[in-house]
Amino acid sequence: MDREELNRRAHDLDVTVWVGKSGIESVVDELDDQLTNSDLVKVKFLRAARAGSPTEEKAADLADRVNADLVDTRGHTAVLHR
Repeated sequence: MDREELNRRAHDLDVTVWVGKSGIESVVDELDDQLTNSDLVKVKFLRAARAGSPTEEKAADLADRVNADLVDTRGHTAVLHR
């Protein structure tokens, strides 16, 4: 499936994982479980999680930890696919 199709599918998805002040480590297991059940997941990075780092950087790190592909980032929301 190409990125355009994944972006189209992700458009209507709700955010199901929020990364907050506890950081990426606290959501890795939950995100991994969600990606097992659904191949596409939206993740929102709250201000406390970003701590001055770009969302793209945080999203790429999270994608690496769960062995997923980073499809897109918009604002402070990322779409991951496995």
